[in-house]
Amino acid sequence: MRRGPLGLLIALILLMGLVSFAVGAEVDKETGLTIAPGFDEVKQTCTVCHSAMLITQNKADRDGWLEMIRWMQSKQGLWDLEPQLENTILDYLEANYGPSAGSRRAPLDVQFN
Repeated sequence: MRRGPLGLLIALILLMGLVSFAVGAEVDKETGLTIAPGFDEVKQTCTVCHSAMLITQNKADRDGWLEMIRWMQSKQGLWDLEPQLENTILDYLEANYGPSAGSRRAPLDVQFN
């Protein structure tokens, strides 16, 4: 495996492919995004300003994704989204990049003396 940023990128892309294969989801080879209803809208709207990796590396519920959109609008210059487009994007993000059960290990039971 190559070392450095390119090697890491290749490893991440391969990992995303394995994860999507394991759960049966089809992944867009260009972006790494899950192909599902709303994919086209997310690709056309979100990847204009940033890499799709900013989506794939995050997990949030609908309110969390909406908060990120509002932050981008107030701090990063994201334009106002038509309500129907915003709902389509939120539906997609919630369904495909929502919090997953068991995504974190249980807290350690540590006893301090």
